[in-house]
Amino acid sequence: MRFEKWHALGNAYLLVEQPAAGTLAPTRVRRLCDVDTGIGSDGLLEVTGREAGRAVVRIWNPDGSTAELSGNGTRIAAAWLLRESGLPEVEIETESKLVRAVPGAPDMVRQELGVVSVGDDEVLDVAGERLGIVTADVGNPHAVVLRDALSRDDLLRLGPAIETHPRFPRRTNVQLAIPEPPDKVSVLVWERGAGETAASGSSAVAVAAVAVARGWCSSPVRVAMPGGELVVTITDGQASLEGPAEQICVGTTDL
Repeated sequence: MRFEKWHALGNAYLLVEQPAAGTLAPTRVRRLCDVDTGIGSDGLLEVTGREAGRAVVRIWNPDGSTAELSGNGTRIAAAWLLRESGLPEVEIETESKLVRAVPGAPDMVRQELGVVSVGDDEVLDVAGERLGIVTADVGNPHAVVLRDALSRDDLLRLGPAIETHPRFPRRTNVQLAIPEPPDKVSVLVWERGAGETAASGSSAVAVAAVAVARGWCSSPVRVAMPGGELVVTITDGQASLEGPAEQICVGTTDL
């Protein structure tokens, strides 16, 4: 099977066109994504259909589950399709929405991610703490936690506990966030089905939407994660996202 490996601010994905034998299986996805015994990645993008400037993409988490949406994943798929098609605009169809994308600066892609819904403030009892959270729906679920300081230890402790909390029967992505007005939020990310990641596009959109809705920041919002910054613009409840997507390598595998 031929694959390409890409990353978006250190968030790595394998991209494959659907194998001749049909759809990938969770066990094979886990094997391919394994950093020690496979190729290694934070997820896999399976192109299940393509025509002209549109590709249908199934988004796999490294644990073998699937995701409705990935901001970084769709940006990588868009960068690939822009290259393959030679067109000035492409569309990536995921389980939950259609993402339109155009080239930005070199190695940059601008995506239109559509409507983002911000929920009410809630309080959860998690890992011995009472945490204030704000939920957001970008096409996949998110829980944004406002913190006074960012700590990786806190992320590793709170992230999995919030992801699997009974409040979220389908699990959720988690962001620990510190607003830095007027236009920046610093974030640590725990992704559903993947764990700690250097960056997440949909997480950046969720945090920016919450920051604008709660008056923490004005749009456009610079979302700073360990892997780097993404810029999110929120206009009338709709989001656009701009950031990099870079190819790492191309290869074939019998895994």
